[in-house]
Amino acid sequence: MNKTFSRLTTLLSAAALFFILFAGNASAHVTVSPNSSAPGSWETYSIKIPSEKDLPTTKIALKVPEGFDFKQYQPVPDWKVELTKDESGKITTVTWSAEKDGIGPGEFQKFEFVGKNPDHEADLAWNAFQYYSDGSIVEWTGEEGSDTPHSITKITNETQAGGTESQGHDHHDVSNNPADQSDANSTDNSQSNASQQTADPAQGQASGTSTTSIILSIAALIISIIALFLTLRRTKR
Repeated sequence: MNKTFSRLTTLLSAAALFFILFAGNASAHVTVSPNSSAPGSWETYSIKIPSEKDLPTTKIALKVPEGFDFKQYQPVPDWKVELTKDESGKITTVTWSAEKDGIGPGEFQKFEFVGKNPDHEADLAWNAFQYYSDGSIVEWTGEEGSDTPHSITKITNETQAGGTESQGHDHHDVSNNPADQSDANSTDNSQSNASQQTADPAQGQASGTSTTSIILSIAALIISIIALFLTLRRTKR
């Protein structure tokens, strides 16, 4: 009987620990906002990177989805930006590297960039690679429902969100001058501010993940109470 109780309490404790860890991991993902925009529009996007480990995040690499024309990024103090281009000169990857401590445990960082959406309806999949100080990499490239999903921005005519039409913007080029980028971004930010207020994947995805986190936390608490009760009962006997 004692062996049975011992095995049962061990299993319940392990299950409680699993639920607690899973609940923590389910509540934070790398996300790109907005989650919807209009075809052909210029849009200001924001990538949000939380540091989920007890280690700082030192680098984040974002793959530019096919059909999206990346134009400009907003400089952030203590972060270096590297733009990878293909043979045609189109930007395919954007990499932010920390020049100091990076994103510490329990912290997050946002980076903003401007680009032009494809002219047709599409799903833009934002594949991201998160680098930690110990050399480990978390690949945010999975489908929705996976442990490490990538963000999706729906390019659709039905959305009320979206950036400013591309008319008159074709002269914009990527500049390595922070002052030029700040001036250009201030214009595009004002044009797309309304769209960001109405569509934020951090809110949409967080609502689902936070609900999951609460449910799993409650389950972990119940299992822990049962394990404690059985342990006390066994001790009294």
